[in-house]
Amino acid sequence: MLNRLLFWLKVSRPGLWFATLWLYLMPTSGQDILGSMNFWIGFFYCTFPLNFMIYGWNDIADYEIDRLNPRKDSFWFGAKGTKAQLARLWKPIFVVQALCVPVLVWIVGWKMLIIYIGLLFVNYIYNHPRYGLSNRPPFEIVCQIGYLLVVPFSVWLNNIDPLPWATYAYLLLFAFQSHLIGEVMDIQPDMQAGRRTTATVIGMRNTKLLIILIVMTEAYLLFFVFGEIIFGGFLALALLWLIIDLAIIFKTKIYTLEQMKLFGLTSNLIAVLTMAYVWYTGCLLSI
Repeated sequence: MLNRLLFWLKVSRPGLWFATLWLYLMPTSGQDILGSMNFWIGFFYCTFPLNFMIYGWNDIADYEIDRLNPRKDSFWFGAKGTKAQLARLWKPIFVVQALCVPVLVWIVGWKMLIIYIGLLFVNYIYNHPRYGLSNRPPFEIVCQIGYLLVVPFSVWLNNIDPLPWATYAYLLLFAFQSHLIGEVMDIQPDMQAGRRTTATVIGMRNTKLLIILIVMTEAYLLFFVFGEIIFGGFLALALLWLIIDLAIIFKTKIYTLEQMKLFGLTSNLIAVLTMAYVWYTGCLLSI
């Protein structure tokens, strides 16, 4: 039983929980909310339960591709399940959602079902075995819009004012950027498996240039729309690293597994620091 629980935890990719937590925490920035039970219920849901459904569904759809992926079989980047394990995976995913969603609907009301139906729809069109958009670039990037459903989820659950348009724009760019970074890391196994992604179609160099363009746009929003110098400065340093990576250090070389793990650890540490700063200051909630 312990091995099964560890497998389910690995499926949820704890190393990538920061993405959904970032989106959940953003609307609560600067709020005196730590004493709210609703806040912690939502916080918990955006760790294991939500990611278990999102990534578990993806693992079931990507069995053949994931067999070739050296990043798999880790708590950073997800499990490498057998066919038998993945065939049964829908059952615990269903049970976890059946336990969590009624609680959320009871707290917020039936409009919470709008969020959940939206999440199911995006996952369905992304992972469909025949017509899934995960294999139809650039629509696999567009599907990352689904992550933004976590924002109104947080707003409704915590009874917070809606966010300005620029915050949604920044978060959408963040979702695009995160997905493309994953495609760069997976470009070799995706090509070996015959999978079409934006990275396999336009190549590593152009994908890295696209990531740089996205991060430049994020930095522009931070500096000139939000007037945020400190967080903008952090992002400017990240932008500088991306440019050095492409122009001098790695260029279009394939990253080793050890390098990818180091990048994963570093990105999580930076994410925790930036989340703490943004959450404490509420710097991205007003323009």
